[in-house]
Amino acid sequence: MATIKLTTEQFKEEIFDYTKEKDWNYKGDKPAIIDFYADWCGPCKMVAPILEELSEEHPEMVIYKVDTEVERELSAVFQIRSIPSMLFIPMEKQPMMQAGALPKHVLQEVIQKELLSPVS
Repeated sequence: MATIKLTTEQFKEEIFDYTKEKDWNYKGDKPAIIDFYADWCGPCKMVAPILEELSEEHPEMVIYKVDTEVERELSAVFQIRSIPSMLFIPMEKQPMMQAGALPKHVLQEVIQKELLSPVS
């Protein structure tokens, strides 16, 4: 499954509605990664094909992309200061934000350890 472009409205409908709830309550049925990026960002362009590969290799999770230039409200909610920034969303735990262009092996490690491993 390819990466999915995500709008603020879709985020509120499918991930978490921060306008109605205070405490994190993930609505999705699969772990997810949200990549906050911009078209002009060099490191974002380097990470994009890696995320596409990971989305194909891991159909048991979803990878979303949020264009920070278009989705300013959502970027502000997550206080995105540098891009790329990735929000890792496990099923049972709190989400984790990581700034920077991570290499594939590091992303694989985070996926296995934080998103796909059972909660202990």
